[in-house]
Amino acid sequence: MHVDLPDKLYYSMGEVARAFDVNASLIRFWEKEFDVLQPKKNARGNRKFSKEDIQHLQTIYHLTKERGFTLEGARDYMKTHKKELGTFEIIRKLEHVKAELLKIKEQL
Repeated sequence: MHVDLPDKLYYSMGEVARAFDVNASLIRFWEKEFDVLQPKKNARGNRKFSKEDIQHLQTIYHLTKERGFTLEGARDYMKTHKKELGTFEIIRKLEHVKAELLKIKEQL
């Protein structure tokens, strides 16, 4: 899944929810269920997601929504298959490059 977010340090909950096309409550739920997901909170308690958090969310989304893992299965998979998740990151970057090239092709 390609997530289209602007290039900045932190993203709000609304931006992240729109990018993944899910409810904010699902992201808050995933935050409780997955230890790797640790967004920063400001003084008001608003979550601010870093690029690393976005990568973890992409992995969680891929495992649960696209591949059909249960939450427990996704947690176990993320703990035991760290090398394969690195490959998943490379595939995600290649998909982004492909999307950019298709945009350029359409403009020509």
